[in-house]
Amino acid sequence: MKRSFKKNIGSDKPSLVHFYANWCTPCKLMTPILEQIEEEMGESLNVIEIDVEVKEKLAQKYKIKSLPTLLIFKNGEPLWRQSGMIQKEDIKNAVMELA
Repeated sequence: MKRSFKKNIGSDKPSLVHFYANWCTPCKLMTPILEQIEEEMGESLNVIEIDVEVKEKLAQKYKIKSLPTLLIFKNGEPLWRQSGMIQKEDIKNAVMELA
């Protein structure tokens, strides 16, 4: 994640943002799923992880109330949101619908 958050989500390709905390067990379980998605979808998707305890203002801005929460952005707009555990195929389908 070398580019800034704002630049990543402003892209015309989808950005999958994972809001998490280090103490959150379901968040830890989501990480390998997101890594698989990133590997499978390659350059067609940005995957970004945001630690809500480090980036509190960002978490507040997007009203993150439960963890993990996933958002998909395209051109700077949040187009999809899901809290809690979600299957890999459901995430990929959501990305494909918004691509």
